[in-house]
Amino acid sequence: MLFTSVDDVSARLAETGYLASPAVATTVFLADRLGKPLLVEGPAGVGKTELAKAVAEVAGAQLVRLQCYEGVDESRALYEWNHAKQLLRISAGRDETWDEARTDIFSEEFLLARPLLTAIRGDEPKVLLIDETDKADVEVEGLLLEVLSDFQVTVPELGTITATSRPFVVLTSNASRELSEALRRRCLFLHIGFPDEALERRIVRLKVPGLDEALAESVVRVVGALREMDLRKVPSVAETIDWARTLLALGADTLDEAVVHDSLGVLLKHQDDVLKATAKLDLDAV
Repeated sequence: MLFTSVDDVSARLAETGYLASPAVATTVFLADRLGKPLLVEGPAGVGKTELAKAVAEVAGAQLVRLQCYEGVDESRALYEWNHAKQLLRISAGRDETWDEARTDIFSEEFLLARPLLTAIRGDEPKVLLIDETDKADVEVEGLLLEVLSDFQVTVPELGTITATSRPFVVLTSNASRELSEALRRRCLFLHIGFPDEALERRIVRLKVPGLDEALAESVVRVVGALREMDLRKVPSVAETIDWARTLLALGADTLDEAVVHDSLGVLLKHQDDVLKATAKLDLDAV
């Protein structure tokens, strides 16, 4: 077990610079105690990936990351054979029979382990991060189900490889598509939304220690006002931190219309959002 209590989760994650809400700390503790994968869903930039990194740092574990994308398949997620090395081996042993060569070229020496296989091999502690699971094709979920249900992988030429030490598993999703109910059943679910004003202010002060407290408060209030607008892409926590660093670099002491207007591109990534925010944002009312 990595953690002794919910408070232990909060305290140790905070040591890495990750400020967890009570809901986040509780769910992480339960995932650790019950040995279940943790499915973390929420908008981009709220700290889903950073949570897995923080847990790995706390545990002194190796972070194994599978970055999902459209078209990712078994050879990228699980394993593949080193075909070039196999051909060299076959060429070097031309006097051998096929049965003799086959026994050799389908051995561990020629196996290229990808993230899922890497995560369940060996005794050292690992954190398996399956990032942006919703971007992978539906077929990949079947592969994840096999690995996450029994923590074992079947390689036809070698047999079944079973984890001797289970990794702490974090799956993240931006909810761009619905994940299957079968995958959800195997996980504990955690939704991370935008933090409340007090927590986001603490995050900003932690990540940008040189920022004045009053300016940090203004930054969080303005970002909150932008999130209430009907924008194509509202600012994430990561962009709040970037904006705070921007203001510090500019030497700004307060937020005025000129400073906000000139730096909105740090928070908003679409021109129509910038125009809408410029027209609607009232600094006096924030």
